[in-house]
Amino acid sequence: MTTTFDLIVVGGGINGASVALFCARAGMRVALIERDQICRGASGVNAGTLTLQMTRVALIPYALEAHAMWANAPEWLGHDVGVVVCDGLSLAFTEGEEELLTYRAARRREAGAPIEIITGTEAQGIEPGLGASVRVAGWCPIDGFANAYLTGLAYRRALVEAGVALLERTIARGVDETEPFVVNTDRGPIRGRRLVIAGGVWIEPMLAWLGVTLPIKVLINQLSVTERVAPVMRTQVGIASGLLSLKQYPHGTVVIGGGWQGWGNRETGRSGIVPDSIIDNVRLACHAIPALAEARLARSWTGFEAETADVLPAVGPVPGIPEAYVCGSIHSGYTSAPYIAKLLAQCILGQEPERLLFPIDRLILQPASAATVS
Repeated sequence: MTTTFDLIVVGGGINGASVALFCARAGMRVALIERDQICRGASGVNAGTLTLQMTRVALIPYALEAHAMWANAPEWLGHDVGVVVCDGLSLAFTEGEEELLTYRAARRREAGAPIEIITGTEAQGIEPGLGASVRVAGWCPIDGFANAYLTGLAYRRALVEAGVALLERTIARGVDETEPFVVNTDRGPIRGRRLVIAGGVWIEPMLAWLGVTLPIKVLINQLSVTERVAPVMRTQVGIASGLLSLKQYPHGTVVIGGGWQGWGNRETGRSGIVPDSIIDNVRLACHAIPALAEARLARSWTGFEAETADVLPAVGPVPGIPEAYVCGSIHSGYTSAPYIAKLLAQCILGQEPERLLFPIDRLILQPASAATVS
């Protein structure tokens, strides 16, 4: 391409796609480079959970704003993403889980999350499908989930309508220059005055193109889905330990998650399930919602998740590299991503972000230097 774009975004998940969309709608000429298809990487294989009960305390104000965005996606995104807004329950089956749940709920409530601790009997009144052994539960009326597949379709349509140049199935291989940025791809060089690195677990090797060392922990989360079954639950259900994420979609399938780890390799992009962990995850789901024991599992899969050393996002300017930015590693990122990406877009557009970003100065192991760019 001979065009010099105002902005190049590398990574087409929820983070990168949102930044690209907001900047394009503000008048920038934007190119979005994605190795697969829009929102078909980690953003397309996660459980689609929209929850405050597993969100880090520091991110609660961001998640509240983002949840409102998800609930009104057709208004600002322009397309439906299959969002179901419902009650959320975080369960405690043991005394230890009850203590953990009570402590965490109190801290999240102080940060603004409307979470209350209720008895097991009260929880069964909200979710009749629960098992009888629930001691207490955290209850949050602001919860729900989106359809990850519909989300990808919706974002792609919105990006096309906004005039973003979509370079799907295009592999970015490095950055040759920074004034303007020249991103090397398997389809040739792409030039842009600004650059956003939004490559999920690949943020670490991508930032290395700019001479920045930012360690990223790679998680390989497992998920499963049942066949279509009669209604067995009407809420979003988890447990205090975080080892369960459970919801039933309108068409009847139940998605089971909770961060149980599979195997995988960032360099090759390959990953796979660990059967014993799938079995334990399903057993836990059936313990929470006993009627699930009658359902058959349709399939299981894995997805990559990025995590920083302090488990807070990496969002903001890249130190030492003017007009370079990073956006990713947001814990419970599906919930908070659209709003946090909107804040970064405000920064890129020269505006004052509504809330503070999460600059990576605290995380990098060596100072950035434009002179180290290959």
